[in-house]
Amino acid sequence: MYKNEITIYIYQSVKCSILTSAKTNINFIQNVQGVLVKGNNLKDKSKQSIAHFCFDMDGTLIDSSRTIFNSTVLTLDKLGIKNQLDEKEFSLKIGQHFKDIFDTFNIIVPDLEEFINLYKKIYFQQLKHSTLYPDVKEVLKHLKSKNKLVSLLTTKAQDQTEIILDYFNLTGYFDFVMGRRDGIPYKPSPEPLIIICTQLNTDVGKTIMIGDTELDIRCGKSAGSFTCGVEYGYRSKELLEDEHPDFIINSIKDIIEL
Repeated sequence: MYKNEITIYIYQSVKCSILTSAKTNINFIQNVQGVLVKGNNLKDKSKQSIAHFCFDMDGTLIDSSRTIFNSTVLTLDKLGIKNQLDEKEFSLKIGQHFKDIFDTFNIIVPDLEEFINLYKKIYFQQLKHSTLYPDVKEVLKHLKSKNKLVSLLTTKAQDQTEIILDYFNLTGYFDFVMGRRDGIPYKPSPEPLIIICTQLNTDVGKTIMIGDTELDIRCGKSAGSFTCGVEYGYRSKELLEDEHPDFIINSIKDIIEL
């Protein structure tokens, strides 16, 4: 697949006639959700355009669903807060802020700051249940070898994010790490991605936001970057298609071809 041709889903609002007039020589097939694009022209264009790769963490680089679920339930139990969380349903909300998650499941947490502080302590006790997705280090190493800028944007707190990256020996691959910080909106706001681009002195238009949830795609779109959904994370392919990212991939190795 990688030697000759890559198949990528690219979702655009433009009509086929516009694609044809662009003289890109791309072979395309009209798809129910968008356009299925095949060919090296798209791949070459992307390689020339994308200078900065911004990754989400949970569900994109790290499979942490069991750690997050266990830590959430144990924290609620220790605080005496009744819940009947279902792990599968809960995993569909990973990436959102806890306030939004608890609102969804009608769980009343009187002191959210108290919850988060205790959650962080329990989280690190459960970190053994988290694993890197296949080929993560190889892809990050490849991007760095090509002098690409690499950053991380997550809704996890900054201090927690840095500890997790150290745990998995990933810190050295990133030019900038943006966890949740006081006074800065979190995804899907475009603000944190714009801040990252400013700090790295790079054009948001040459940036791609890569993640497994609607929050990542909306963040990138609002900021004006390319967007890439990963279908191996915590959201279904159908949900990602509804967000119309520029690309959808089923393996992080496909990033090398963009």
